[in-house]
Amino acid sequence: MASSGQKVVLITGCSSGIGLRIAVLLAKDEKKRYHVIATMRDLKKKDKLVEAAGDAYGQTLTLQPLDVCSDESVKQCVNSVKDRHIDILINNAGIGLLGPIESISMEEMKKVFETNFFGMVRMIKEVIPDMKKRRSGHIVVMSSVMGLQGVVFNDVYTASKFAVEGFCESLAVQLLKFNVNMSLIEPGPVHTEFEMKMMEDVAKMEFPGADTDTIRYFKDVYIPSSMDIFEAMGQTPEDIAKCTKKVIESSRPRFRNLTNSLYTPIVAMKYADETGGLSVHTFYNLLFNFGPLMHFSMTILKCLTCSCLRRRTISPN
Repeated sequence: MASSGQKVVLITGCSSGIGLRIAVLLAKDEKKRYHVIATMRDLKKKDKLVEAAGDAYGQTLTLQPLDVCSDESVKQCVNSVKDRHIDILINNAGIGLLGPIESISMEEMKKVFETNFFGMVRMIKEVIPDMKKRRSGHIVVMSSVMGLQGVVFNDVYTASKFAVEGFCESLAVQLLKFNVNMSLIEPGPVHTEFEMKMMEDVAKMEFPGADTDTIRYFKDVYIPSSMDIFEAMGQTPEDIAKCTKKVIESSRPRFRNLTNSLYTPIVAMKYADETGGLSVHTFYNLLFNFGPLMHFSMTILKCLTCSCLRRRTISPN
């Protein structure tokens, strides 16, 4: 139970990665300003979080089961909070999907949207009536640069994040009238076990339904290029957690928060040309015409991005 003066923070998707790191960082706040309710679908996966939380577990951090794909689970979780009082909701739960679109079933696509988009909507729908009544609250949503800029072979995941961005941008206007803030956290590449395992797994798949050229482009061109980008520009879950903490502690939190300044020029291309051709053709050339040059550029960038420079990419400053 939260102590007097503590802000109650409910976080989804805390079994690993970014959600785990945000939960631990806030729970270990030196001033003990937060009571963290860390949630996950399966509490059998709690060990990593409990170990990382250390003495904070059972004190400033508690656990609750929560499946964002279930209306009943969402309601039960929020009802379990004293007076349903949640000061900060951090929507982090999400899944990825990668590969040629011809090989992806409609059920797989729906699952991505059910978690990444509708899961977020369920959480927000459940907490905003109470936040509106109190005239206070902060909703933080883990989006992605892929919600701003499409990325080849990430069609469905990108579409889910575009949906997140549009929903939040629309809702943010209304919420301001009730003194409730909305913030999007927009990471680029992030080194997590989830991301690396997904890359390894898809490289071994057969992708029935896709033509041989597409499969070759995906496995021999896209996957190696993605690995280069992750190595050169990737942040850690800790980086994203620090950025999120800055956002919720800001007196005037920004709506959009790109976490990695190294990725800003890539996103900016989309807005530099209203026809969309600049970004589409640039990505095409980088991937299919200038692959060796891109690999060399990423290698140089990796050498330049020492730990000092990487720390400076944690935005907002």
